Amino acid sequence: MSKDLGKTLLAKTETIVDTWVEAIRENQNIESSKSLAYNSVRNSIPVVLEAFATLLTQSLSNQPQKLEYKSLEHGFVRAEQGYDITEILYEYRLLRKVIFAVLKPDLLLCSGNEILQTVEFLDSVIDQIISLSLESYVEARLQELHELQSQLLLNNQELTRLVGMQKENVSHLAHELKTPINSIMGFSSLLLKQQQELTQGQDKSLNLRFIEKVIKNSRQLLRLINNTLEISRYESGKIKLNLESIDVRSHIQMVIEALQSAAVEKNLEVILYCDRAPEQITSDPLRLQQIITNLVSNAIRYTDSGTITITCLNNNNEQWSIIVADTGIGIGKEAQSRIFESYFRVSSEDTDSQNSNGLGLAIVDKLTKLLSGKIELVSKPTEGSTFTVTFPKTINFSS
Repeated sequence: MSKDLGKTLLAKTETIVDTWVEAIRENQNIESSKSLAYNSVRNSIPVVLEAFATLLTQSLSNQPQKLEYKSLEHGFVRAEQGYDITEILYEYRLLRKVIFAVLKPDLLLCSGNEILQTVEFLDSVIDQIISLSLESYVEARLQELHELQSQLLLNNQELTRLVGMQKENVSHLAHELKTPINSIMGFSSLLLKQQQELTQGQDKSLNLRFIEKVIKNSRQLLRLINNTLEISRYESGKIKLNLESIDVRSHIQMVIEALQSAAVEKNLEVILYCDRAPEQITSDPLRLQQIITNLVSNAIRYTDSGTITITCLNNNNEQWSIIVADTGIGIGKEAQSRIFESYFRVSSEDTDSQNSNGLGLAIVDKLTKLLSGKIELVSKPTEGSTFTVTFPKTINFSS
């Protein structure tokens, strides 16, 4: 009977996958899937099911290795897509449910003993898949942590050199670095302890939560260091522009795609109007993307609900503008006079402003001036903010 079940599973693989993907998208506990395309959610599950079905038919001896490889691949992909451990477990819970629902009519034709043996076998293989996926997920997250640490080391070396040359804001910077560094040290110690206990059969889920905290704080520290370095480079006159003719629409679109997941996490709608954008401009694509990224990130950070609207306009033959408007907390008049100062933050209990280092808009202001542009702000408390940046279409720059 196992051969018949294997054939049924193989024949209904696409049905299982389609039902499974639909169930994932409807499940409120798997938020990471909401911003992914169908094929990204689908991943390697069809191949896993094919190997699964072959195990039932017991026709190929090399399929256990294939099943193991694809299970590992699934964990790696989910780590790259930003899934957390709970979301992966929910995915496999849904997969188990869909498989049993599809096989139920055939199982009912079996004897009681055959049903028990088949269910036990199916459960054991699914458990094996889950274990292998989690193993690869942990490995991928640890690798990400290692890469972040390497970046932190390199950036810290340059930061140390710059601090030796320039003492401004050192006290403030030390204060900003204290919290994430202490968090990294504390959770790294706990991570090491859990890794040691893991070899004694301890649960992996707690270990994974510690990894997530370490990575989150590492990213925060890395952003702070990178932003501080950018400010230092500007003030020391070491930023050199690489001007070229670019399609501004495609660059804006790339930024929006990169930040889409952050907006989705807060249920914010991102609206893009580029119909009236200029065809070509002369600018530095990297610096322009930095400006747009910081403006949109700032809008997301200080907006709890509603929309983020990005508009690109062709003003005239000589100028063009990009406008970023939000429905966030807004900015009072007193704060508006300081909003572009380094380390200044508009604090609010209703936003995640504690994750801001107060350098994003300062960088926007400095890079805008570097690109011969100007920035304007219109804002009212509780009604949102609108930042308008205007640039010349052609920048006359000489080193």
